[in-house]
This record gives sequence, C-alpha cells and structure tokens, in this order.
Amino acid sequence: PDGELIRALEAGVPPKKIVFSGVGKTASELALALEKDILQINIESEPELERLNEVTQSLGKSAQVAFRINPNVDAGSHDKISTGRQEDKFGIECPKVSKVFSQATEMEYIEPIGLAVHIGSQLTDLVPFRSAFLKLHDLATGLMAEGFEIKRLDVGGGLGISYDGSPVPTSPEYAQLVSETLGDLNCDLLFEPGRVIIGDAGILVTKVIYVKKGPTRTFLIVDAAMNDFLRPSLYGTQHEILPIAQQTERIQNEESSLVDIVGPVCETGDKFATKLVFPTVNQEELLAIRSTGAYGAVMSSTYNSRALVPEVLVKDDKFSVIRERVGIDTLLGYENVPDWL
Repeated sequence: PDGELIRALEAGVPPKKIVFSGVGKTASELALALEKDILQINIESEPELERLNEVTQSLGKSAQVAFRINPNVDAGSHDKISTGRQEDKFGIECPKVSKVFSQATEMEYIEPIGLAVHIGSQLTDLVPFRSAFLKLHDLATGLMAEGFEIKRLDVGGGLGISYDGSPVPTSPEYAQLVSETLGDLNCDLLFEPGRVIIGDAGILVTKVIYVKKGPTRTFLIVDAAMNDFLRPSLYGTQHEILPIAQQTERIQNEESSLVDIVGPVCETGDKFATKLVFPTVNQEELLAIRSTGAYGAVMSSTYNSRALVPEVLVKDDKFSVIRERVGIDTLLGYENVPDWL
C-alpha cells in the first residue's frame, strides 16, 4: 500500500532498498512506486502483471519485477500468518511461473529479474524454510535452463522470535541455510526481516485497575486492551508479562496464584494471558507486556472509542514521545453529523 511506501520514504529509506509486495496493488500504488523509482515490484498474479504493464506504458517508465511463487509449503506457524500454501492468496503457482516470466519478457517496460518467496511469519523451525528455498532453487534453475536470466532472489522474511523463552533458530543459522540451498545460483539475494529485528524492542506498560477474585482464578483487570495490542486476542499468543516493580521491592517468597490478565473491553476475548501463574500484585501496580515491538502499535485501533496510547522511544537515559496519545476529542474531530438527520 502506498501508505507504507510513503512512510518508508519519509523515514529516509533509500528507494533502491524498497521492494513492493502484496496481492492487491492498485494502479495508483503501482504508479507511485514507479515514480519513486523503487528497487523492485513483486508480482503475485497474472492480472497484476497485466495491470503493471498498463501503468508502465501510460507513464513510459520501466519496472524491475520479481515473481512471487507459492511453493505450497506450510510454514507451521499460526494459520492466519501462513502464506505459502496453495490455499493461500499469495504468489503464483510454481507450474505457471515459466509462462508468466515469458509473458513479461515481451512487455516493453517490464524487466523480469528474478523470483521471490515468503511463506509466513513467526517461523520457529528452519524446515519449512528449507522446503521453500529448495523449490525456489529448482524453479530458478529451470528458468535459467530455458534461457531466462535470474539476477535476483528475494527470500522474504518470517524468522520468528521467542515469546515464552523456548529456543528459536538464530539469524546465523538461517543465513547458513540460505547459503546451503541457494548459494550456488550466484544471484543477488534480498532479505526482508521484520519481527526478528524489532519484536523484542517493544514493551506495553499497563496498570492494574482491579484485582478481582473469581471462583476458579483471579482476574487482573488492566487498563490496556485488545485495541492497544491485538495479537493475544487475534492469534491466541501469550507474551511474557512481568510486574515492573523490582523484585527487591516485593515481598520475598510471596505466594503466586493462577490469574487471567484481561482488559476493560466488553469482549471475553479481550485478554493478554490465561491461567498464568503470577506473583501477587496490587491495584495500581504497573505490568510490562514484553516483545510487543512487532505487530503492536501498528495494529492498534480505537475500538470502543478508546484512545490510541502514546509511544515512547527510550535509549539509555534518554526518552521521547514519538507518537502522541490520540484521544476522544481527536476522534470526534474526524466525524460529522449530516445536517439532514
């Protein structure tokens, strides 16, 4: 979407480090990408190739494209973020790639330069990566044998992080796998890491409003909600949650109890943890929900007319508010009541 492209450019990302992916690129978005002279557009379907061809002709501008393949590989992560299976909306089926590549070579302003693959997000096992990269290797080798030039391979992202302390593959292990499976092709490689870079950089700080004793467990009702951080409700994930008060300030050998940590929104799904063994905390105490740097603030909403929480950037002893709180007055300013009501 052009919003992400504009944001990246505003952040100072050089256009030649930007790749445009996604299954539903509009003509205006493709035109903006061409006007900004980004590195590459990843084509995900034959109709999209035709649309891009029309846009390049109308602008008289060339586009370097890679074709995102669908390798029919299950990422083994959550169903909602697995993107490489044949039933998923992403990419071009492998048997069609040669035909589409050939079509692109006949288009005046289209320069097909390679292939791309991205099978999902939050992968904690290298086996699906290996399967996808081997299929990418076979396709690239086959295209080269047909006389097509493959200059570039985009291996996407997807490497996961540990939310619960369990071991996950490291970046060097991932790099070694890429080298083993694709290194002999002598192509330029593109990587699109996301969560693995920024995931652990975020913490959501929330206050305990009430400690409610239930018949089977205790509910810690906090002032953060699913609108602030959607992942636990949407994906069923449970992030590490800790009291912010230092252990030395807490009662030593205090008892723990079974708690649900829940928000104030009127849905049962508004929760951050279920049946969590947690130290005794009091009302007004602060909790830290860890590893919220990826898919945190960017997925927040104003559901239930709740404010967007501010974001604070911290480095050593310095801090600065980088996103202001967006409250109800601002939200109401976007709305109008028609005079005919």
